[in-house]
Amino acid sequence: MSDRELRTDGSGATANPRWNLEGVTVEDAALYVVLVLAAAFYLIPIESGLVTSFKTGTAIIETAPFAPPGASGFTFEKWQTAIDALLRGMGNSLLYAVPATIISALIGSLTAYGLTIPNWKPSYKALVLALIIAGIFIPYQAVLVPLTQFWSQWVQLGDILSFVWALGIDDDYVGIVELVVTHVAYGIPICTLLFRTYYKTMSEEMMESARLDGASLRRVYRRIVLPLSGPMFAVVLIYQFTQIWNDLLFTLVLVSTESSPAAPVVLILAGLGTSMEGQDFALRMAGAFFAALPTLAVYILFGDEFAEGVAA
Repeated sequence: MSDRELRTDGSGATANPRWNLEGVTVEDAALYVVLVLAAAFYLIPIESGLVTSFKTGTAIIETAPFAPPGASGFTFEKWQTAIDALLRGMGNSLLYAVPATIISALIGSLTAYGLTIPNWKPSYKALVLALIIAGIFIPYQAVLVPLTQFWSQWVQLGDILSFVWALGIDDDYVGIVELVVTHVAYGIPICTLLFRTYYKTMSEEMMESARLDGASLRRVYRRIVLPLSGPMFAVVLIYQFTQIWNDLLFTLVLVSTESSPAAPVVLILAGLGTSMEGQDFALRMAGAFFAALPTLAVYILFGDEFAEGVAA
């Protein structure tokens, strides 16, 4: 049988000719080409940044951005410098990113459950849901002044937590607490929307059966809804953690300076490799990749559940 042939249907009529090379059709080949080009489009900038992080200053000038350095232009010095500069900030970022992500996900799940499963007037549900979702459309820039006034004038956490600072903890860490509360408040609307979309796909008959057996709303959530929410928790945790980890605007407002003991990694990274002599591109690239490791780890840990949750 030749590689090129005409297929016929049951009536003897010939179908459109298709090229076939060892089972690979023209459509398949075109799809593979598109996928390879798309992968190259997204990966070449990453590859360029990665190889740049291992180059000396001379190698950056003498080689193309995507070309690896030679033996004389290869160095780990930039990575060592970046790790030393960002390690403290990495810990500070984890102090607020992890609790803010978990708390906003749990509150979003509970809120979505209350707006989906219990039987109360649909008009009330719609009103409450509309008010919550409206928070998604409030830009960060619109709340910067009220946010500053809220923490500096109305709720002075520095005074409230004075007993904590008496233990020897630097009072600059009040900014970390403020970041946790701020990101939780901003994360609840999107978490609620994602969980509600997921809960709408759950079997109503299963919930009704549990209620007929005498299970309370709390028990239904704890025994049925929560165990089935794993995939959507993965989606929400990845989304929220990435958003919180990469946020710079609230960090600039609430922590303000990279010299602060509580400065998060994004704040320190913003000034890394910048001096009067110019930009140290290799150092900045090394710092960017090092700062991205936690988000990469989250994607790897929850990747399977994330795909399941998105598909649902």
